[in-house]
Amino acid sequence: MATNSSNKTKVIYTLVAWTISGMIFFPILWTIITSFKTEAEAISASPSLFMFEWTLENYTQVLARSPYFDHFLNSVIISLGASIAGLLVAIPAAWSMAFVQTKRTKGLLMWMLSTKMLPPVGVLIPIYLLFRDVGLLDTRLGLVIVMTLINLPIMVWMLYTYFREIPHEILEAARMDGAGIKEEILTVLLPIALPGIASTLLLNVILAWNEAFWTLILTAAHAAPLTAFIASYSSPEGLFYAKLSAASVMAVVPILILGWFSQKQLVRGLSFGAVK
Repeated sequence: MATNSSNKTKVIYTLVAWTISGMIFFPILWTIITSFKTEAEAISASPSLFMFEWTLENYTQVLARSPYFDHFLNSVIISLGASIAGLLVAIPAAWSMAFVQTKRTKGLLMWMLSTKMLPPVGVLIPIYLLFRDVGLLDTRLGLVIVMTLINLPIMVWMLYTYFREIPHEILEAARMDGAGIKEEILTVLLPIALPGIASTLLLNVILAWNEAFWTLILTAAHAAPLTAFIASYSSPEGLFYAKLSAASVMAVVPILILGWFSQKQLVRGLSFGAVK
């Protein structure tokens, strides 16, 4: 009886998991299918999911109208630049909070996390004016700085969690052997926490890649990433659903491929320290 009950529970959990996965994936599937329709079919009152005349016209028009590869390169540079810059700050910050704790450490961590609750529009005007005055508007460097700052609290929190799972005795042994702070971090801490660092890097790349608010505000043409590329298909003349879907697919596919090939690393890193 216990075995039958366990099997039924597994079946129910499996069905629930597949249902939730299907609900999450359906908008992506709809966008992909719409990208192969004509504009007339895309805005039809009774659209068909599969029974229509498939066409690549939207993709060819999108590539002809917009410099897709320039936007793609901007996205790569901005997301990787922000992620690497964030790690350079987050690793020593998380190390100090995990291994050199004070009575203010927890309060500081909570304050850092609370900054993510601030609506971006609340600091829009000062950041825009500051960037305008120092010449960072519509530059990759400006977006790298913004992406680094807005995702830094999450990076510090994730790395702090990973570092807390590392036994202090390992670092103490390195200190007794004469290792300084630099050697302690580079030769002892980083190799042990590599799965957590890799997952933090990958997650930050995804967050920076998908950021739309600041990219639309702080860029115009030269540094515009793929999020701005998508937004360009919403115009005063109307919303071009099929072309917008094609642009969305072209923007999402690279990060989906990255997530697919790095999913094991992400899971391993996100579960780092969960089981001792």
